[in-house]
Amino acid sequence: MTPQLLDPVVLQTDFPELELHTSGKVRDVYGVNDEQLLFVATDRISAFDYVLASGIPHKGHVLSQISLFWFDFLKDVVPNHLITADVNRFPEPLRKYSDVLRGRSMLVSRAEMFPVECVVRGYISGSAWKEYKGKGTVCGIDLPKGLRESDRLPKAIFTPATKATSGHDENISIEEVSKLVGPEISRELRDLSIAIYTKAAEHAQQKGIIIADTKFEFGRTSKGITLADEVLTPDSSRFWPADKYEPGRAQDSFDKQYVRDYLEEIRWNKQAPAPALPPEVVRRTSEKYVEAFHQLTGRELDA
Repeated sequence: MTPQLLDPVVLQTDFPELELHTSGKVRDVYGVNDEQLLFVATDRISAFDYVLASGIPHKGHVLSQISLFWFDFLKDVVPNHLITADVNRFPEPLRKYSDVLRGRSMLVSRAEMFPVECVVRGYISGSAWKEYKGKGTVCGIDLPKGLRESDRLPKAIFTPATKATSGHDENISIEEVSKLVGPEISRELRDLSIAIYTKAAEHAQQKGIIIADTKFEFGRTSKGITLADEVLTPDSSRFWPADKYEPGRAQDSFDKQYVRDYLEEIRWNKQAPAPALPPEVVRRTSEKYVEAFHQLTGRELDA
């Protein structure tokens, strides 16, 4: 299905019966009770650390439904926090909002979250490429000499970061992760992250998508270490079309490329207020998100 420009977007949510737990650049999270949270993915889009004035049709649906696909695909590797995404099984007070919630929300178990972004890189790009050019390392990890931008790494590496409530996350070493969560948990998070990335990247490659890097969040529940939040989405990962992959340069991508390119083109000063996007940029960005969903999952988007 091709997204239509006039499809409605959801930029804000409001459920008076619930307490707003957190509101991020894209997701609104509500407390349902002592054991459950409601995650709602809006159509907000951010770039250069600012939420833009325009929404992207279907973006929230794509983020939620790709995460649901991966939760199921990875369930034999790691437990996850999903309870249900079926709005008919949500608590009764929420069912009257089913038109808003369907396809873009999930009911999840509360987790005691670890204060670490678990980043895995299979290719060298972005901030990792900048560090490598200057030091020959990524997060203190020595890498072979002579790598080009976007080269595949000899093996996937774990490059954790601190969680930032605003602005950019900051890369940290595995030793610093050990100080935050303890040596044993730190090793478990590293091993789980690489195992998840490896399995997902193999699947994506078969579907014509390279997952260059991604980030995971984990928490502790009654199931033990549990995969939480969004998983392997175009917002949390760098997705490249495999048929256009060419090391030695920046790659085409399935995420916010058109948005960033437009903002650079108009020479936005990256200060508030963030500008609105022209209809063509909105349409093409929406199409890329939906295309990534179709290609990875082989499913029709529930929108």
